[in-house]
Amino acid sequence: METTQNDAGRVMHSIIQRIATGPDLSKDISREEAYLGTRAIIENQIDPVQAGIYFIALRMKRETQDENRGVLDAVVATTRRVTAQVDEVVDIGDPYDGYNRCLPAAPFLGPVLAECGVAAVAHGLDRVGPKYGVTARHVLAAAGLDVDLSPEAAARRLADPDIGWTYLDQAQYNPGLHELVSLRARMIKRQALTTVEVLCKPIVGRKKTHFVTGYVHKPYPPIYADLARQAGFDSALIVRGVEGGVIPSLRQAGKAYYYRNRGAEGEIELAIDPTALGIQQEVRAVPFPAGLPVREAEDEVAIAVDVPATAKAAAEAGLAALNGQQGPTYDSLVLGAGLILHHVGRAPGLAEAAAQVRAALDSGRAARRVR
Repeated sequence: METTQNDAGRVMHSIIQRIATGPDLSKDISREEAYLGTRAIIENQIDPVQAGIYFIALRMKRETQDENRGVLDAVVATTRRVTAQVDEVVDIGDPYDGYNRCLPAAPFLGPVLAECGVAAVAHGLDRVGPKYGVTARHVLAAAGLDVDLSPEAAARRLADPDIGWTYLDQAQYNPGLHELVSLRARMIKRQALTTVEVLCKPIVGRKKTHFVTGYVHKPYPPIYADLARQAGFDSALIVRGVEGGVIPSLRQAGKAYYYRNRGAEGEIELAIDPTALGIQQEVRAVPFPAGLPVREAEDEVAIAVDVPATAKAAAEAGLAALNGQQGPTYDSLVLGAGLILHHVGRAPGLAEAAAQVRAALDSGRAARRVR
């Protein structure tokens, strides 16, 4: 359902009157209203002050799952979606606000998965709160890759047998949503968009599309599983990862939740033991190298990190791991890619999946897909 700007204004007026009336009197809105309100904001039909009130009021009263679904509906409806000429696609929804406690390894899952026969797309943006950390865009740009591909060009990379993976930026797949980045910074607090934007689903497979994301806080797995089903993902893997990313801790037991077959059987918990996969690390994730420069933090929430220097260090560590160099980044790719391969049915168990990943890394074949 599309609305005119006058219609959108009336809808938003009604919504704000109900959701922004204090801790005891605020009322929930329907999924349809959340869809209409959010879509009108993405399509620049709402005054920025009212848009900010809308998202903050939803957060202050706590979003219902129907409201989250409606916000997701608007993000999905405004996304430029392309079907890649491959049967299955793994969609990696790593944190859009990035990393500021470790070097991210997840940006290099794509070439590993592609070498193991699984087309993969990662998506994100340059910088957004609350962390304003190092993102996949930063790391892949530091590795010399084009991070401003159109959805069509990104989909062609997936279909190229010599590449098989890609990155796609929010500015390309949903320009209206991306235009809200500065407004979101002024709102300061996390909004519903932060939860749902990773489910945008910009590139899909001809037969199946699998969603992979991470979480930190315990309530999120059922929330993400429900939203993934609403977005139409055939399966979902939701990992308790370092900094909310898709790669678990390297030194302690972890867990993930998943569904397959569009969630007909519900979510299933998966135990993860890195030592059972031959990973013996004293660190949880890839540590910052000594002497890495820092900068002044944006606020008391964001941890100071020099984004260009950190992205360069992450790119160097990632490229070395793709060429078989042992270390925390190598083990991160073994663990993260192994989980995904097992989840999508390319290996009967995690140990067999890890062996596939090590073969792709040790041979240097995965590195040849970085182009």
